[in-house]
Amino acid sequence: MSRNVASPIYRITTARKSVADDQATRVRGYVISMSIRVVCFVLALATTGVFRWVFFAAAFIIPYFAVVYANGGREPTQDAPTTLATGAKRELPPSK
Repeated sequence: MSRNVASPIYRITTARKSVADDQATRVRGYVISMSIRVVCFVLALATTGVFRWVFFAAAFIIPYFAVVYANGGREPTQDAPTTLATGAKRELPPSK
């Protein structure tokens, strides 16, 4: 009895990160960005002159990039890697 069923071959190297790991990474990046924003805002209040306006501008612009980064979720995979090239497939012999 032989099986000629074409089933996909999954390799661990092509597996995506889990949803929980992906979300944790994005949340961590968002928290870091917002922490930098708070520092910029505090520095804007503590400095004078041109640096005050640079820090205010940074504190105003950073949230946009932080939200874009945090919302940029899991992208669909494009194609299988070249390691899955067509050719002879190695299979275990059927059980006896």
